[in-house]
Amino acid sequence: MNALTLAAACALCLAAGNGRAQTAQAAPAVEATLVGHAALPATAAVPAPRDAGAFFATAGKFANAKRQRNEQLGSESANTFVGDPKYPRASGGTLPMKGQSVQGFSGIVSLGKGEFLTLTDNGFGNKINSQDALLMVHKVSADWAKGQVVRRSTTFLSDPDKRVPFHIQNENTQRRYLTGIDFDPESLQVVGNEWWIGDEFGPYVLRTDFQGRVLGVIETVINGKLLASPDHYLQGRLPNLPGEALFEVRRSNGFESMAKSPDGSKLYPMFEGPLYDAAAKGVEKTGDKTYVRINELDAATRSYTGKQWKYLLEEVGNLAADFQLLDATTGLVIERDDSTEGLAPVCPNEARTDCFTRPARFKRVYKIDLAAADADGFVRKVAYIDLTRIANPKRVAKLGPNEAVFALPHLGPEGLAVVDATHIVLVNDNNFPYSSGREIGKPDANELTLLDIRALIEAK
Repeated sequence: MNALTLAAACALCLAAGNGRAQTAQAAPAVEATLVGHAALPATAAVPAPRDAGAFFATAGKFANAKRQRNEQLGSESANTFVGDPKYPRASGGTLPMKGQSVQGFSGIVSLGKGEFLTLTDNGFGNKINSQDALLMVHKVSADWAKGQVVRRSTTFLSDPDKRVPFHIQNENTQRRYLTGIDFDPESLQVVGNEWWIGDEFGPYVLRTDFQGRVLGVIETVINGKLLASPDHYLQGRLPNLPGEALFEVRRSNGFESMAKSPDGSKLYPMFEGPLYDAAAKGVEKTGDKTYVRINELDAATRSYTGKQWKYLLEEVGNLAADFQLLDATTGLVIERDDSTEGLAPVCPNEARTDCFTRPARFKRVYKIDLAAADADGFVRKVAYIDLTRIANPKRVAKLGPNEAVFALPHLGPEGLAVVDATHIVLVNDNNFPYSSGREIGKPDANELTLLDIRALIEAK
């Protein structure tokens, strides 16, 4: 990966009107085949560690409209993120809940033989409503025949040695378990005997040992400049006047993705959404399209090298949800919209709650080539698979219609792991209890989906 360089000249045509190189033609779609499907129930929970204290015996106490403490289990009904705000559609999920919610897998790592590490998201979506949500990494196994995901163990993240450079929720405790008010973990890699976790709040990269204890927090300083979101701890020192306050990383658009080089020497944190361009007074764009940046992080020095690439989003509003490398120069990126979910029944743009008014539309995995980046640093999109149109010849789906064409209809397919030379596993962040894309009125499970992507791997 050290040899990656941006192409000195572009072999692609110039886009009309903006004077910069763009892809001569859209990347083609190729077929993916469903070969395994398994799920962990939406309401899966795990008891908090005994030494965490009584406060964490339940979760979701602040996930209500008033953001005030509510101790009554199951008393708050949740609505989905997708639909007409005037006619909210119930997800079927409720809070608060007993124990800690296992929900919301935002990252996944293949351990081989059907076993995986999965990373739980920050809790319930933001700092305020996730004060009682502990951060966790799970070891799970997939039984593809039975369609079941089994949680084998859970490791709670903690900061007993005070390596986190700011005040945390559990500051005055011995173990100092981390919560969803401290970090928003979105991506996970194993680097030597450490876990490296991409975060959205800073954005930061956390280093922990395999017991979940923080070893360090890496700031996003690239070419001498700190890139921060409004949730970064230093944002408390912003100027007094709102008009003077500038930040380049939009809230919840930090390191959703983070790839690792085959030799483990480099990490590639990727912003979920475009950075803010102060000069243009808007997000980074080229022509009428936005783009996100891929950054190179050296594992040995724990610092950014300054090398960056650009990934062009197909539509304004799309996000980069995960990024994994296949080899030293090619990788896979989940690109998705952030406003659709559901498969059937559909009733597009209608004011109803008994059907999907914004059915799943743009959910794809692209193969990209970093070595073929153009002179402006834009990676080449080689081909893609459509996650709403997956071949299912052997009828192996365990949830949803088990027909010739299978779909992942969730709002957020967010995790991707390379299993072997031709297979990947995808996992959705079910946003419990807020996502309901598989079935009307029922909160989404955490689904692990095993795909044969030989055609995508072989695409040139």
